[in-house]
Amino acid sequence: MSWVASPHSPTLHFLIRATEPVLGPFRRIIPPVGMFDISPVVVLFLLDLLQRAVAVTMIRV
Repeated sequence: MSWVASPHSPTLHFLIRATEPVLGPFRRIIPPVGMFDISPVVVLFLLDLLQRAVAVTMIRV
């Protein structure tokens, strides 16, 4: 079993098409750290903050 996905995998193409609209703008803003793309971590952090803000707002209502 390989840890590297096949570039011809339909699953890989689906994941790229599904995530690129969100990750793409962040990838243009945030430069890679060495050879690592940290934009998914930033997006997950921001989504967590958004979820918490919505939850707090819903509790107050």
